[in-house]
Amino acid sequence: MIFDYNMIFDALPLYLSGLLTTLKLLGLSLIFGLFLALPLSLMRVSKRVLLKATAWCFTYVIRGTPLLVQLFLIYYGLAQFSVVRESIFWPLFSSATFCACFAFALNTGAYTAEIIAGSLRATPNGEIEAAKAMGMSRYKMFRRVLLPSALRRALPQYSNEVIMMMQATSLASIVTLIDITGAARTFNAQFYLPFEAYITAGAFYLCMTFLLVHLFKLAESRWLSYLTPRRH
Repeated sequence: MIFDYNMIFDALPLYLSGLLTTLKLLGLSLIFGLFLALPLSLMRVSKRVLLKATAWCFTYVIRGTPLLVQLFLIYYGLAQFSVVRESIFWPLFSSATFCACFAFALNTGAYTAEIIAGSLRATPNGEIEAAKAMGMSRYKMFRRVLLPSALRRALPQYSNEVIMMMQATSLASIVTLIDITGAARTFNAQFYLPFEAYITAGAFYLCMTFLLVHLFKLAESRWLSYLTPRRH
């Protein structure tokens, strides 16, 4: 078997364009997913039954169904309802980019909410008692002590979620977006070279994974260094 490097080099502009699309999808999904996850995580640890049950139902449904099904329901399913087509939101839901980002944000928001909620539950009692001893209100204690501490401890688990979401963006090619996987499908459709097409896509994802792991390692070494056991 002859590996055609020349064809790959010729297709690099297509892959680089797909890389930009992938990065845009990933960045927007993570940003909006994190904004969604913060209130959901607080609801998950709330003592109010209604708030806790609402957040639990949302995360259970999202985490219990495949992301591909969610993407199809948002991109293809909502279009069948006239109330959606005639609403002011139709220009958004008729956009493949918006639907993909919306589906990805909901998905990563549910998983991230559970990660942060778990970190909040694992907060050492000493931090809570110290905040109460300083006379902090419950709101100030969450804002200045509990959330920052939980977010730092959640970094290792959140790094896995970011990498999983980066790989999940490959589903965007199914709704007509030309991301990295979409570039590979286009390349294969034009030249019938599936091995070259998808091995190149895999190399792009592998490089992105390596970069993300390195960045999170740097973040962990900075913000989680106080948890590292000291040698005497």
